Amino acid sequence: MYQSDITQFINQLKEQKPSLEEEQRRGRALLWDKQPVDLDERSKQQQSRVNQTPYVYYQNF
Repeated sequence: MYQSDITQFINQLKEQKPSLEEEQRRGRALLWDKQPVDLDERSKQQQSRVNQTPYVYYQNF
């Protein structure tokens, strides 16, 4: 059966490093998989924000 060069490379990589898929899952969980956002808490946070002036570094004293 035909396998492309990329498929052969990935299969070799998985054979050489069996923990690769688990490491990918942990990396994804760390960076991408987030807990659901509590909408009430988010609303409170947005209401408590202090508005920033357009020119942050210029203060008209």
